[in-house]
Amino acid sequence: MINKNGFEDYIASIDIFKELNFAITICDKSLKIVYMNDKAMDTFKENGYLIGKNLLDCHKDASKEKIQFLLDEGKTNVYTIDKKGVNKLIYQTPWYKEGKIEGLIEISCEIPKDMPHFIR
Repeated sequence: MINKNGFEDYIASIDIFKELNFAITICDKSLKIVYMNDKAMDTFKENGYLIGKNLLDCHKDASKEKIQFLLDEGKTNVYTIDKKGVNKLIYQTPWYKEGKIEGLIEISCEIPKDMPHFIR
């Protein structure tokens, strides 16, 4: 049996997001990219290794303004795109530590063209 501190150390040592089938990119409040899972790295491989780079360096002016707004205002941005024939859901939102915004996280997942929608 793992004691409480041992369990916390174990959890901290594994990357549960690493092999998920959707992309996760995380930046800190200075907009430096601090984490990308395998899917995110593969998605943006043509841009090279991005961890440690500034998120704004990867975007056009309109997107830069939106990113800064999300960080400054603590807002969430959700939309769908068709990129190279693949539909994706993009979810961008701040992440917090002790109630203070510490950066942004983006989740990008492929969605089927005929995705069912249910009202429950």
